[in-house]
Amino acid sequence: MIPKYNLVLCTLLALALAACQTPWVRDAQPRAGDAAPAVAEHPTATPEPETKTTPPTPAAPEARIEPAPPPDLWTRLRAGFTLPTRLDDRRVQLHLQWFKRHPHYLSRVVERAEPYLPWILDRIEQAGVPTEIALLPIVESGFNPFAYSHGRAAGLWQFIPATGRRFGLEQNWWYDGRRDWVAATDAALAYLQANHARFDGDWLLSLAAYNAGEGNVLKAQRRNRARNRATDFWSLDLPRETEKYVPKLLALREVFTHPADYGLELPPLDPDQRLELVETGGQLDLALAAELAGLPLETLYRLNPGFNRWATPPDGPHRLVLPHGASARFSQALAELPEAQRVQWQRHRVAAGDTLIGLASQYHTTVALLQEVNQLRDHRIRQGDHLLIPTARESLERYSLSAGQRKLALQNRKRAGNRQVHVVRAGDSFWDLARRYKVGVRELAGWNSMAPTDTLRVGQKLVVWTQTPAAANPNIALQRVRYRVRQGDSLARISQRFKVSIRDLEQWNDLDRRRYLQPGQVLTLYVDVTRQAGNG
Repeated sequence: MIPKYNLVLCTLLALALAACQTPWVRDAQPRAGDAAPAVAEHPTATPEPETKTTPPTPAAPEARIEPAPPPDLWTRLRAGFTLPTRLDDRRVQLHLQWFKRHPHYLSRVVERAEPYLPWILDRIEQAGVPTEIALLPIVESGFNPFAYSHGRAAGLWQFIPATGRRFGLEQNWWYDGRRDWVAATDAALAYLQANHARFDGDWLLSLAAYNAGEGNVLKAQRRNRARNRATDFWSLDLPRETEKYVPKLLALREVFTHPADYGLELPPLDPDQRLELVETGGQLDLALAAELAGLPLETLYRLNPGFNRWATPPDGPHRLVLPHGASARFSQALAELPEAQRVQWQRHRVAAGDTLIGLASQYHTTVALLQEVNQLRDHRIRQGDHLLIPTARESLERYSLSAGQRKLALQNRKRAGNRQVHVVRAGDSFWDLARRYKVGVRELAGWNSMAPTDTLRVGQKLVVWTQTPAAANPNIALQRVRYRVRQGDSLARISQRFKVSIRDLEQWNDLDRRRYLQPGQVLTLYVDVTRQAGNG
């Protein structure tokens, strides 16, 4: 017989053992590897009969492992650095010393790069190429999507026109794919990978060929082989710019590996600011697009710098780059927008003297688009006809980062010297004008957002900054004149009267020599008024 106090103790022990079977206690059991707690056994506890079944003990849940946060962009960038370094090279050291003296330059570049770099790094990782290539736009353009060089290279990746077309970058009046950084990033990677295959997997030679062209690198290699010399990048005699180009990228690799050593603070990049491609489904006024997305118009242009004008191109690409936070708002607003409101239209009654070229210039559109919209098979239009013309929703000044407005802002920028305006005549070239005004060819082209090899058009206005007073230069008297055709006038008579060529008259006014001039028709001429006294 069990004493009464032993019976009470046994009852309490049984209750305690039963409590140990509840789930919330089991969840609190130690994880594997922890020290096992001591188990106290009561000496008077009576074991349960063997025939009694006990419920199965559920397995303890696995320890919850929190995923590690994804690496930030700068860590990802450094993790993919694989280019062979050569920090002892004098050219690399010169760049490093310059970067150390100019930390503010790199800070500005990083700030400009912020919208584009995450996307570019994603594409580079997908392509499996060294991530140093994400820094190449610093070398090429300083991450300025509107950069334009004296060699006619444009955009973040600085494609020249021919190479851009070779890699599928379309260039027309409405759109320049070289400045479309999304398309140009893929084109740049395709070009670099093609070079990588051509130069037997040598990335330094691939980069040199990206800058100088494959032909120049191959010629340099052939010269070295003929002299029994090495054919790696460091051994080749290449153009001076290219010999600095690759070392500059390698110096940037070192700077971004140890930014603090160069006074550079790399800011964290907000993942919520990631960019997305959003389809527009057709042509769209960019001021309207910015309104639908809730963005400043300048921000929209900086994300979509390939668009030259006030609207997306009629023939595409029909997409916009937008921040993640704006894309859903834009898509919903665009779906609710009536088709007729995407672009504003104006009905124009053709007057005497109107030409398609003149109307396209007046309304800031193209002859091809006027022909397409109005179903015209050629350039002929008749007085009294009506044309439907797409027009900008806002004043052109609002589209401040369109190609025309950027050029105007550059031409109006105050510089040292006297500002003069030259109206291009037949036979003019940058070389001749530079000699006439005693300025540099590159300077003259740069003042007008052009390259020295760009084609000049008759009637085009160029800004010139010289140390010569305007009155001392006879060319400044060249002015635009609108002349109304009189009875009996002919191209030959008008050309003799104003001392201009018949060819110029035809070019300025889109004239067909086989057609007669009509009384009342208005012609545009560019004449030297100092020689035209009494010719009004």
